[in-house]
Amino acid sequence: MAEITAAMVKDLRERTGAGMMDCKRALTETAGDMEAAIDWLRKKGLSAAAKKSGRIAAEGLVGVASAAGAAAMVEVNAETDFVARNETFQAFVAAVAGVALAVGEDVAAIQAAAFPGSGRTVAEELTQLVATIGENMTIRRARRLTVPHGAVATYVHGAVRPGLGKIGVLVAISGASEIAALEALGRQIGMHVAAAKPDALDVDHVDPAALEREKSVLAEQARASGKPEPIIAKMVEGRIRKYYEEVVLLEQVWVHDGESRVRAVVKKAGAELAGFARFALGEGIDRPTGGDFAAEVAAAAGLAP
Repeated sequence: MAEITAAMVKDLRERTGAGMMDCKRALTETAGDMEAAIDWLRKKGLSAAAKKSGRIAAEGLVGVASAAGAAAMVEVNAETDFVARNETFQAFVAAVAGVALAVGEDVAAIQAAAFPGSGRTVAEELTQLVATIGENMTIRRARRLTVPHGAVATYVHGAVRPGLGKIGVLVAISGASEIAALEALGRQIGMHVAAAKPDALDVDHVDPAALEREKSVLAEQARASGKPEPIIAKMVEGRIRKYYEEVVLLEQVWVHDGESRVRAVVKKAGAELAGFARFALGEGIDRPTGGDFAAEVAAAAGLAP
């Protein structure tokens, strides 16, 4: 059997754009025959999939999966909203959420895990899906929450089917109530989180850097009024309390009645919040705006404008 060298793998990767491990496997399967390895990758759809990997994927779905005392959430991106309506893609996202529930929120661990019923890893299954559907896709992120005595409730906004949608929320909640009651309250809190977009569970968990930036901005605004520094300090303190009401979950006004604080609602139920997570599809991804579609087509075809 021919020896497969690093230089051969590098050459094949440059010629096809396929992944390093896929190139090594292709060369192994074809006894080092470069042209046969290229054909092997093309037949497997791996070369075509790799060529799509540079395209922006900001659509797709958020998926959730839950079990007793635990729940997981994943975001799987594709290039177009059309793919989110594809049943095969939906099944893939649901399965990946289930894998995250089993192995945790580390994306590399999820990709390396076995994909249910396929004999392939999650990463290999994704590559096959990219080649089949024809769009770049990525497993962008995952979260898993657990609670020893309670429930992790889930909420999906804009669901296309149970557990799949555009916004997903996990809420870890504990208390003396029955699990069903905790899950019901947790789901209500999940709806609140989806709408109110809190950044932190409580004041102690606010990002220190974000808090300092806010204080700096508020102080400069107060100084513009010409007030003395002691007054400015009190003005900033008061405005920071307002800031907490905007970004801290327990300090926010309960969206379901517009009056109560989330803290009061949770306390009245004899419950305690242990944590939450919120994924909104595509948030933070730079998407191209504007642009001339005709010019893009001409450029792709190598034509002069």
